[in-house]
Amino acid sequence: MFSLSTCLQPQVTVQLSHLINALHSLRGSVSSSTSANHKHKENTPEPEQNCTEPSWNLKDLGVTDLGIDQLNDLVDRLLPRVTCHESSPLRTLPNIWSTSHLSSDSFFLNKHGFSKMGGVTSVFSRHNKSPLQTLMLVPNRGFKTLKSRTRRLQGGFDSPVEPEGFTPSFMKGFLTRDKGPDVETLDKLLKNKNIPEGQHDAFKTGFAEGFLKAQALTQRTQESLRRTRLILLVLLLVGLYGLSKTPFLSVRFRTTSGLDSAVDPVQMKNVTFEHVKGAEEAKNELQEVVEFLRNPQKFTVLGGKLPKGILLVGPPGTGKTLLARAVAGEADVPFYYASGSEFDEMFVGVGASRIRNLFREAKSNAPCVIFIDELDSVGGKRIESPMHPYSRQTINQLLAEMDGFKPNEGVIIIGATNFPEALDNALIRPGRFDMQVTVPRPDVKGRTEILKWYLKKIKVDTAVEAEVIARGTVGFSGADLENLVNQAALKAAVDGKDMVTMKELEFAKDKILMGPERKSAEIDEKNKEITAYHESGHAIIAYYTKGAMPINKATIMPRGPTLGHVSMLPENDRWSETRAQLLAQMDVSMGGRVAEELIFGNENITTGASSDFDSATKIAKMMVTRFGMSEKLGVMTYTDLTKQSPETQAAIEHEVRILLRDSYERAKVLLKSHAKEHKNLAEALLKYETLDAKEIRMVLEGKAIESR
Repeated sequence: MFSLSTCLQPQVTVQLSHLINALHSLRGSVSSSTSANHKHKENTPEPEQNCTEPSWNLKDLGVTDLGIDQLNDLVDRLLPRVTCHESSPLRTLPNIWSTSHLSSDSFFLNKHGFSKMGGVTSVFSRHNKSPLQTLMLVPNRGFKTLKSRTRRLQGGFDSPVEPEGFTPSFMKGFLTRDKGPDVETLDKLLKNKNIPEGQHDAFKTGFAEGFLKAQALTQRTQESLRRTRLILLVLLLVGLYGLSKTPFLSVRFRTTSGLDSAVDPVQMKNVTFEHVKGAEEAKNELQEVVEFLRNPQKFTVLGGKLPKGILLVGPPGTGKTLLARAVAGEADVPFYYASGSEFDEMFVGVGASRIRNLFREAKSNAPCVIFIDELDSVGGKRIESPMHPYSRQTINQLLAEMDGFKPNEGVIIIGATNFPEALDNALIRPGRFDMQVTVPRPDVKGRTEILKWYLKKIKVDTAVEAEVIARGTVGFSGADLENLVNQAALKAAVDGKDMVTMKELEFAKDKILMGPERKSAEIDEKNKEITAYHESGHAIIAYYTKGAMPINKATIMPRGPTLGHVSMLPENDRWSETRAQLLAQMDVSMGGRVAEELIFGNENITTGASSDFDSATKIAKMMVTRFGMSEKLGVMTYTDLTKQSPETQAAIEHEVRILLRDSYERAKVLLKSHAKEHKNLAEALLKYETLDAKEIRMVLEGKAIESR
C-alpha cells in the first residue's frame, strides 16, 4: 500500500497504481475542457494522431466544483508532465510490462533486432522529478522484464486499467474532501420524525436499550452457534473413531471387537475354600490343582505335568462357579471368567477369534485360571448342518488351544456344565479335560453348614436351629438355601420384627416347596372340615406307623394347588430305603382317603386324594418292576412295560394292585383304632390352622396346646 499525505485532511491511503491512472485521466479531462491540446500532428500518420489515454469526465470524477486552474495546479504538483513526441506513433503498452525510463530503446533493439523510429519516450522525465515521482521506486536497469503478479501489485505498478467511465469512490472523497455523504445522526432522526422535545430523552433511552438488546441477542446467537459447532465436531470425531475401530459399523459393538478386545484378569484374593460349604469332596480334589499353581516345581521335578483342564459337573446352584473362584483365590493367580454364550456369535469367525484372544491373554499372565461357565453351549457335539456350516469353528479353536502344537503350560482351564452328556467327546478326553469333578447337591451336613454361613449375614434369633431347617430341605442346593434365608429375612421385615425366627424360616421353606399362601381363598366350613380330617388322617398314620418319617408340620392353609398338607422331616438323608419304609410311605399316602371315608361316608369322599394315590402307585410300581420286591415276579426288572408280553403286564398290574389294597386296609385299621386322637387333631387344625411337630404330639397325648 502506498500512503500519500498532504496538508489537506483527512489523510487518504490508496494504491499507487489507482492514483496514477486516475490522475492521468484527470489531466486528460482538464486538457480537453480548456482546449489545450498537447497532441502533435506533424509527421504523424492519421490512425495514430491521438495518445491512447482513457478519457475521464469531470462529472464522473466528482470535481465539477473545482476550477480549471485549481485542477491544473493539483495535477502538476502530483504528477510530472506527460508528453507525446510528434514523430512516435502512440500506442498502449501492455499492462504486464514494466518499462524502464533509461533503456526502453535498447530493450526494443535487443528484442527485435532494429531500433524504433521514434518510440515512446520515457513515461517520467529524467529531470525535474515531482514529489510523487520521488516517492516511487523506478527501476534502474538496462532491460525490462515480466514481474510476478504479486510483486507488481505490491510495488504499485502495472495494475489493470479501470474501464472507462468508472470513478473510484476514494477519488471522489479525496478531491471533494468536504463533499462526502452525510451520516444521519440521532438528532437529525429526531427532527425528521417530528418527535416532541419532551420525548427526546425517552426516545434516546429506548434506542440505546434496543441497541444493547440487539447486541446481547447477537452475542447469544454467536455463542449458540459456537456450541453447536463444538458438539458437531465432537460427534464427528466420535464417529471417525468408531469407523476406525469397527469394520462394518460406526459404533464399536462387541460383535466385531473380539472378546471385549482386551481380556482383563480378575484377582480372587477374597474368595477361598473357606467360602465353599457342602462340597468337601470337590474341594479335596481341587486342592491338588491349587498346590500345583502355588509350587509347580514340586511336581515338574518328578516329571509330572500340570492338568490341562478340570470339568465341574453338577446340578445348577451347587457352587461350581464358587469352586473355580476359590481355586484362583487359594493359588493367588489371575482369574479369567468367560461364559460359553460369549463365544457364540452370528458373525463367522468371531467365536474362534474370542477364543484366541482369551488364551493369548492368559498365556501372557501364566500361571492363571480360565473358567468357562456353561461349557456345553460352546463345546457341544459337532454335527454336520447345512444351516450352520461354520458352527464348528469355535469348538475346533478351543480344542486346538487346549491341546495343540503351541505350548499351554501354566494355564488351567476349568469348565462347568449341567449336561456333560452334551459335550463333544474330543473335548472331555484325557489331555484336554483331564479331571472330572462332580459337585452334587449338599447332604444334611452340608445344608447345615450352608445355612449357618448365610444366617451369619442376617440378624437371627438365638433359638434358631439350622439343623432342623436342613432336615426339611432335602434336595435343596446352595443357591436354594441362600434364597430361603433371604425370603425369611424379607418376611421378618414385612412383619416388623427385629430378627429372624424359626417361624419365618419355616414360612420361607413352605413357600419355596409349595408356593405362597392363598389367604384370599374363600373356603366354606364344610370343605375346611373335610380338609382338616384328611390331613389329620395323614398325621395319625405317620405318627403311629413304624418306619414312617417323623412329622414336621400339619396345616390346612391353602398353598399353591393344595388346600392343606402334612410335611415329613427325615432325621437323616436316606441313601437307600427298606421295604418297610416304602410300605409306610404308601400307608401315609392312603390315610387321607381313609379318613374321609370313615368320617363322612363312602358317598362323600372327595378328589383331594388324587396326588396321594399318584405317589402311592409310583412307589408300588417301583417295588415290583425295579426293586424286585414282589414274590410272584421275583428279582427281575421291567424297564419298558410296553415291550413285555400281555401276561407279564397283567401280572405286574396285579401285584401293584395287591400292594395298594393292602396298604389301604392297614391305614383303615389304624385310623379306626385311634378315632379319638383323629378327632382331637382335626378340631385343633380347625382352630389353629397350623400345628408344628411339638403341638401335634401334645394333642395326640391329650394335652392342651400352650397359648400362642
